[in-house]
Amino acid sequence: MPMTIAQRIDQIRSQLNGRARLVAVTKTKPIPMLREAYEAGCKSFGENKVQEMIEKHPLLPADIDWHLIGHLQTNKVKYIAPFVSLIHSVDSLKLLQEINKQAARNNRTIDCLLQIHIAEEETKFGLSPDEAEALLNVPELDNLSNIRIIGLMGLATFTDNETQIRREFQGLKQLYDKLSTIQRTNVAFRELSMGMSGDYGIAVEEGSTLVRVGSAIFGERN
Repeated sequence: MPMTIAQRIDQIRSQLNGRARLVAVTKTKPIPMLREAYEAGCKSFGENKVQEMIEKHPLLPADIDWHLIGHLQTNKVKYIAPFVSLIHSVDSLKLLQEINKQAARNNRTIDCLLQIHIAEEETKFGLSPDEAEALLNVPELDNLSNIRIIGLMGLATFTDNETQIRREFQGLKQLYDKLSTIQRTNVAFRELSMGMSGDYGIAVEEGSTLVRVGSAIFGERN
């Protein structure tokens, strides 16, 4: 008999063993499945698309932490600014400025992660290590009092080569350790978002604090 969503969540939680927190990737999944995950104690949901997030948000309990994990366009920020908990995919000063503007309009401070390009695939978004360091040191950051940069996110190459995946995660952790020494009023590193259904075990061994797991909870996407 196939495992239930609750059983899968329990299994993943026991593997994480308190070392990292679980973000259930709910993209394309119907509301009843999300409710099942919520009833199993999962309160952090990750969506790739703004449209899908704003459609689901009012239909589910108010204490869910919504994480935007996909690429975010500046013109879409206003739709999620009233409620988003963490944006994983910040890759420019321009985007940070827009998040700050929309957060201020909603009397909120929005937590953000800088997305770092660590994979060998061209299609992935993200900053290079040098670009991330430069962004954390620009003077304009001082004007952004409604955002907090609390860490980094990265996507490993989609491959069965565990050595390569581990190397990419190790590189991201080294960058995290280096950049976490930067002192700004709105920079306080505490989260390293890396690891998905196929590689979260390696990610946690290499220092991840947030794993983004979809198919291992809900089954493969249709």
